Amino acid sequence: MAKKKGTSVVTFAILLLLILGLAGFGVTNFGGSVRSVATVGSAEVTTNDYARAIDAQMRAFQQQTGQQMDFQQARAFGLDRIALAQLIGNAALEDEVASIGISAGDETVGRRIQGSEEFRNASGEFDRQIYELMLERSRTNADDFETRVRSDIAEGLLQSAVAAGVRTPDIFTDTLFNYARETRDVTWARLTSDDLETQIAEPSEADLEVYHTENPEDFTRPETKVITYALLTPEMLASQIEVSEDQLRTLYDARIDEFVQPERRLVERLVFPDEAQAEAARDQIDAGETSFDVLVALRGLDLADVDLGDVTRDELGPAADAIFALEEPGVAGPLPSDFGPALFRMNGILAAQETTFEDARADLTTEAALDRARRIILESVPQIQDLLAGGADMSVLAERTDMEAGTIEWNAQVFEGVAAYTAFRSAAAAAQKGGFAEVIDLDDGGIVSLSVDDVRAPELRPLDQVRDDVTSAWIEARTSEALVEQGEALAEQIRNGREMAALGLRLETNRGLERAAFIEGTPPDFTTALFEMEPNELRVLSADGDAWLLRLDAIAAPDASTPAAEALRNDFASRTAIDFSSGITAAFTQALVNNADVELNQAALNAVGAQRP
Repeated sequence: MAKKKGTSVVTFAILLLLILGLAGFGVTNFGGSVRSVATVGSAEVTTNDYARAIDAQMRAFQQQTGQQMDFQQARAFGLDRIALAQLIGNAALEDEVASIGISAGDETVGRRIQGSEEFRNASGEFDRQIYELMLERSRTNADDFETRVRSDIAEGLLQSAVAAGVRTPDIFTDTLFNYARETRDVTWARLTSDDLETQIAEPSEADLEVYHTENPEDFTRPETKVITYALLTPEMLASQIEVSEDQLRTLYDARIDEFVQPERRLVERLVFPDEAQAEAARDQIDAGETSFDVLVALRGLDLADVDLGDVTRDELGPAADAIFALEEPGVAGPLPSDFGPALFRMNGILAAQETTFEDARADLTTEAALDRARRIILESVPQIQDLLAGGADMSVLAERTDMEAGTIEWNAQVFEGVAAYTAFRSAAAAAQKGGFAEVIDLDDGGIVSLSVDDVRAPELRPLDQVRDDVTSAWIEARTSEALVEQGEALAEQIRNGREMAALGLRLETNRGLERAAFIEGTPPDFTTALFEMEPNELRVLSADGDAWLLRLDAIAAPDASTPAAEALRNDFASRTAIDFSSGITAAFTQALVNNADVELNQAALNAVGAQRP
């Protein structure tokens, strides 16, 4: 099925309409067959598709909220209906593609599969053995998988045609630009415990008991699962694997470009819509009116977005001579690039390097052993799945395979050991006592399986165990209250005509702050509060036991006449056009669903639900 694109408010609204719209379609019971839960014209939504989509929705919810859920809870949240609505929409696209005869050729399908990261070996090349193992592991044959890829490509072509040529209205772009680039000038002072007019006394035992009781969430151990797991990582096998000299030589030769490198430059590239804007930006840099960093920020980009890394002369194309002519860090351009005229900043010169085979031997040996270990692990998965299906627990896996068993008391605050793996934490959050254990892929090529032995309910830790934490929290809370009160008194003096500079505060002034600005030494809500205020308004904020007194000095509208501003407006227009395109695609999909012959197999839907834990 075509993968879900980035959503917007429009897209989400259309998705809700799609969910509601399904209620109006006829429900057909297909007898004893439970292969599909729905058909849309000639396309079908299989039971496996539906089960996987529900799992994906549940995992996404658990990752976003940190809360585990079972199928009944997922149904209460409507996640099953969202999953079905998405699959119905995808099937409608598939049916439309088939009806109008759009298809992808074998060469295109081959390039898509060979370009997939999950089928590449350590040398970054497509590996048919890995491809076949991954298909076998997912219980999919090559014909079905390649048919699915062909359909995905065709659906993508249809969606691209539907959403092509979308343009953002100027008034919308201008509104976004003015909102994003309006700035604030502020004067502020931080009040700390050193500024207290009266120091906070140590809390009494009664104070601690009351605070401990009234703030249980700060001192409660979260729900904790006692988990037994079986783990196998490439590092655990690598030391047992012998790598031949021929293998090392082959790996070295395949990566010779990495070991024998020509002279390079550390380069950043900022592309402009046309030569005139690029020239104007370069003139501003030369005149000291702006900098490369500022130009990048004005485009709404981070330096990571313009960083090319270390590049060779060949990789820079026509811009190479000018950049390599720089003898020290600096800006070159405008120069041609694949995306239009650009300014290039050269940040460093890297001399040519050569790592001999002998120097690379140790790293190559480790890498080759790890790569072989990943293959061994991948090949062992079917055996482990069979053992789990036969009722094997973690100790049996450790006894009959290379896996090692262990136990961990896990909650959302535990990140040590096996819990350092994101996939383990996600699986642990979803796992239930008595649930069926599965093989879980880890990001280093390892695998883990787990079972929940016990679930310990959240428990308020006794005061004696957390006395120091309670004491610190009590003092911080009382200090914050006193400083806020002191800050409000100072604000009232300013409102009554006293100069802020006459209050003996350590004043800081910042000019031209944008909404995304972060100022060292201020609370998290500082900028948000600033953009809610009117000129000359005063406000007191608090965080972590300190208080801040701030005054908004001025609001400045953005200058839309500069080349950098024009480039930023164009960027806003492009981004919102993409968002509008997503909405149009969703509307088109909804129209296909409305006009298609949609049949739901309620018996199959119920059967999938009945099998969920």
